[in-house]
Amino acid sequence: MCGMENQHLAPLKELIARQWQAHGRETPIEGLFLTSVTAPTGPIHAVYRPSLCVVAQGAKTSMLGERAYRYDAGKCLIASMEVPIRAEITRATPERPYLAFSLALDPATISDLLLELDGIDDAPAGAALAVHALRSDLADPLCRLMALCDRPRDIAILAPLIRREITWLLLNGPMGPALRQIGLAGSHMARIGRAIACIREGFADQLNVRQLAEVAGMSPATFHRHFKSVTAMTPVQYQKQLRLQEARRLLLSDSADVARIGYAIGYESPSQFSREYRRLFGSPPGRDGQEIRRSLTPQVDS
Repeated sequence: MCGMENQHLAPLKELIARQWQAHGRETPIEGLFLTSVTAPTGPIHAVYRPSLCVVAQGAKTSMLGERAYRYDAGKCLIASMEVPIRAEITRATPERPYLAFSLALDPATISDLLLELDGIDDAPAGAALAVHALRSDLADPLCRLMALCDRPRDIAILAPLIRREITWLLLNGPMGPALRQIGLAGSHMARIGRAIACIREGFADQLNVRQLAEVAGMSPATFHRHFKSVTAMTPVQYQKQLRLQEARRLLLSDSADVARIGYAIGYESPSQFSREYRRLFGSPPGRDGQEIRRSLTPQVDS
């Protein structure tokens, strides 16, 4: 691990810290996001999309359902599906901040590169998240991609080429099986992905598992088994996570009352909405929204 950190993580750490100072979270490269945090965090609720997350310093834990994925310096997490997660940065200090970045993965590029691979099988769908050690051959193109932030004129030409190189290396490494499932239109994971897209598009509607199974081209029992294998949740639990995360977003951006927001995301009972919201986020919706808005409001000295 020391060799990995000295040879490969040091340039990544320097680049993340420098680009964070220059750009903050969003870089000039589409789909490349940076993180720099100086203290451990509480729970972070988000939706992971197909992406590669690399930690250069510090440590983080992401929860998919009840499954915990822990990764620290020199490790990467790959998300092969859109899934709601609960994450927490567990190791970060002002002297050694948590430094990481995520890079969106393009299913079209994966499908294109699959044509160059031989012997691809439709394996059973695995979990949507996986943790691996960062391979040394990935560090160089990742550094080159991040360095393009300093050369905006080169981004449009060189970034697609470097991203294609990164995807090719991922496909041919230990993360390859998960990525191949993204690119295969008829794979179990791709079919579950179509059902997930339906849930996301109509998360406020009443869930019909039989119709979702038809979208996935599976029997209801097979669909339920594969869905839980990928997401660590049942379709109902998955929809509930999406609904409640949307409710939290609405509480921050909308002055509507709590009951109206509950109805808007598909709850018929305000008390059930409040109860399930508190179970996920730790506070009832009204109080939680007020606390977050207060934390985001700049404090003015008198």
